[in-house]
Amino acid sequence: MQIYKAPLRDMRFVLHELHDSTRLNTLPGLADVTPELMDSILEEAAKLTEEVLLPVNASGDELGCVLENGIVRTPKGFKEAYETFRAGGWTATAADPHYGGQGLPESLNKLVEEMICSTNVAFGMYPGLTRGACQAIAHHASAELKDTYLPKMVNGTWSGTMCLTEPHCGTDLGMLRTRAVPQPDGSYRLDGTKIFISAGEHDLTENIIHLVLARLPGAPRGSRGISLFLVPKFIPTADGLPGRRNGVICTALEHKMGINGSATCQLTFEDAVGWLVGTANKGLATMFTMMNSARLAVAIQGLGVAETSYQSAVAYARDRIQGRSLSGAKAIDKQADPIIVHPDVRRMLLTIRAYTEGCRALGGWVARELDESERSTDPAARQRAEDFTALMTPIVKSLFTDLSFEATNIGLQVYGGHGYITANGMEQLVRDARIFMIYEGTNGVQALDLIGRKLPQGTGRMLRTFFHPVNDFIEAHSNHPQLGEMIRGFGKAFGALQLATGHIASKGVTDPEEAGAAASEYLRLFGLVALGFMWARAAVIAVDKLASQHPDHAFYKAKLTTARFFMERVLPQVGGLLVAIRAGKGAMMEMEESAF
Repeated sequence: MQIYKAPLRDMRFVLHELHDSTRLNTLPGLADVTPELMDSILEEAAKLTEEVLLPVNASGDELGCVLENGIVRTPKGFKEAYETFRAGGWTATAADPHYGGQGLPESLNKLVEEMICSTNVAFGMYPGLTRGACQAIAHHASAELKDTYLPKMVNGTWSGTMCLTEPHCGTDLGMLRTRAVPQPDGSYRLDGTKIFISAGEHDLTENIIHLVLARLPGAPRGSRGISLFLVPKFIPTADGLPGRRNGVICTALEHKMGINGSATCQLTFEDAVGWLVGTANKGLATMFTMMNSARLAVAIQGLGVAETSYQSAVAYARDRIQGRSLSGAKAIDKQADPIIVHPDVRRMLLTIRAYTEGCRALGGWVARELDESERSTDPAARQRAEDFTALMTPIVKSLFTDLSFEATNIGLQVYGGHGYITANGMEQLVRDARIFMIYEGTNGVQALDLIGRKLPQGTGRMLRTFFHPVNDFIEAHSNHPQLGEMIRGFGKAFGALQLATGHIASKGVTDPEEAGAAASEYLRLFGLVALGFMWARAAVIAVDKLASQHPDHAFYKAKLTTARFFMERVLPQVGGLLVAIRAGKGAMMEMEESAF
């Protein structure tokens, strides 16, 4: 079985020490959100996820969802778990108080999301998608649509989805065929088919609100002719209750490699009633509000599953005895030593730990800037935060999910043959983690977004939001009495990122394929440097705490040791990535298509 205990100590470190949660109090609506309040919410979230969500995770994977006469039944225990989740107010944590939300900061909410994903990532899909739909409606819908739908979605009585993909088009949404015809009463009638719709049909809520991309008659070709529509499963009555069934039918339920407790549906829209969200033919830009939120949520999914892999692997490594330590027997009262004494097992465990704690720190930085971008009254600060989160969204989505798949594979490897069988739950983590690299924009697409949109925008304006604070930190700490060598080593990795950025910028101008050939390696390099920045900052804090004889000595000592491991054993990968980036497109593009 999987082992998980919410890493509250490290969460508090990220929230309060690394990113200074007290600065949140200067933002509108957060004056009363104290560190003590945030800690108490994290503790309650830990109880909920450990005691309610984790127990139905394995059974949810085994049983999956079932489609019966157009109705999807979620796995046994999910409905009861969802009601407990909803009744506790967990669907409303970061939502707008105007619609019944608690208005808590993203800095806190992302940590709660992590716990949900660590314990039951398939379950988390249902409230997670609703949250994204709420954001899109709140930002772009009419006041009437907001007032009708948001209160029920925020309190979890109703849920939400996003319907983009069609059988013939995924990433290239300009090819979609779903049609929307305007009606005299201001509504629209939609016809078409959508596939891979997570939470598209289920029995957890009394209504499901679909956000659907479709084309209006005479709309421009390609992505410039897409509009966004709100299409409910049941059309609300005048008093706000679910009314008659709309023309939305679940015609198939996908049988998947993982996240089996999440209903992945094919939906057919037949003369379905909907309402326009935002401006006609601007639907793709409107939907990006939800898509960007979803990409950050997927990054947190990756982090959450990696954390469970780490904790489970550590527990097994402490318990499993096999062989003797290379430096001599450690457990002399046993036939063999626990495998945690072996260097290679420690390498594997520290690799996962360096990934998870580093990603939690980086995710905390992005979440902190999300709070700034959404709440700041200073236009310059808001723009800087918006630039930073836009830059980092493809990086964290790809990096966290790539590392999650690595982490779950490593965790399974620690178990050896016992990881390959179902009973221990490690193979489920591997299967669940694999989808994160694909949905909400494949990681290759994220890399193209980074080099094609984010890097050149505003002649590098977005890049400065990352490059400047990193450069300032290196200049301030390169002669640190205890960490100077580490910081200077990190500075070399940052230099590699600068060289790679210049190379891609110059090559991409004359030959886009050159930049495209290096995109994935560049994103990985950028992501590792971003993790290195988090580990360097964490190391400085740890050294200061150790010098002050802080009572939590063991925590800071472990933090410093893990930072050293990352800098010595993980960050050097940037050198090889830089070589690959500079190699250019030659070998991959010269191969004749017929030779593949």
